[in-house]
Amino acid sequence: MNSFTRKNTILFVVSFAVVLLTQGAAAAPQTPNPILVFIGPEYVQVAGTPTIRYRYAVDNKSQFPADMFAAAPSLPPCGQNTKSSRTWIDLYDSRGKRLQGFCALTKPEDLDKVWFSLDATQVPPSWVYIEFNDRQANKKYKSNLAETTQ
Repeated sequence: MNSFTRKNTILFVVSFAVVLLTQGAAAAPQTPNPILVFIGPEYVQVAGTPTIRYRYAVDNKSQFPADMFAAAPSLPPCGQNTKSSRTWIDLYDSRGKRLQGFCALTKPEDLDKVWFSLDATQVPPSWVYIEFNDRQANKKYKSNLAETTQ
């Protein structure tokens, strides 16, 4: 085999491998970042104190696999909960101050029940976001900023 033919053969094999790898990567579904939307306020009494619960939903919840929310007893517990979920959800204000956490969501549909609460006399942050911490895959997914008013 002459030098020209050998180089063409190598070029063909490498090009073919790149095409296969690219198609395989494109076929693998990617987990998106959550899209957070404000549902509205809920006025409640907590230990006799007027409180506002700011309720949110993840608009693209159906794009998250159920196994992200499966019980993960092999991972560190959430307080006393030894069967907390694989993925924990934290809600933050726009400056990164943690407002609320959820460590026991069991399915993607539970992402319609994300909230934080404040005493009714407190001014809420203007914007909030959530972050998914997939503890098994060691990956984090951060949402958009969402308002606290409609």
